[in-house]
This record gives sequence, C-alpha cells and structure tokens, in this order.
Amino acid sequence: MTKIEKSSGNVYADLGTESAEEMLVKARLAAKISEIIKHRHLTQHEASAILGMPQSKISNMLRGNFRGISEAKMIECLNLLGRDIQIIVKKAPRSHSTGQTSVVFA
Repeated sequence: MTKIEKSSGNVYADLGTESAEEMLVKARLAAKISEIIKHRHLTQHEASAILGMPQSKISNMLRGNFRGISEAKMIECLNLLGRDIQIIVKKAPRSHSTGQTSVVFA
C-alpha cells in the first residue's frame, strides 16, 4: 500500500531542503518571470537582453535552477518586465515564533 503524506504547502520543506522558505519564494518569482516571458513570446536571448543576464542564467532559472540568482535580482527582473513590486512588512501572528516570507501576485 502506498503511503500518502499531506504537504505542508512547501515542497522544499517537505523534502527537508535547507532554506526551504527562501527556495519557495524564489520558485514563485521564477514561475512568474517565466510566465511573463512566455506571454510576451520572448526568446531566451531577447529576455537576456531585457534582464541584463546571460542567456544561460535565464535558461537555468526557467528550468528551476535558481540557486545562483538572488531574490533581489529576481525582483529586479520583474521590474524590468514591467511589474511593480510592493514589499509589506507586518507583525507575525502570535502562533508563529518567527515571521515568514511569502509571494502574492495581484
């Protein structure tokens, strides 16, 4: 019989990945960057010119290999692709001992 385990909502945490929260944030940012590039029908070469990144880094990011790209660079990429970014800092709920970071798209 196959055992099914309920996800925490963060696959990286479920897999025991170090810095799981950061990885989830980067994954969501990379997914949005990929979505915009596809929607605009940009080649990786064209995206590279817009984003000021080597085509190889664009390719890696779009394939989910974004360890060498900072969250700040991904936010900059979204700005260069015509997206506004808002960062909201608020008090964590009493049920959490530390705050959490999440990405929400409007």
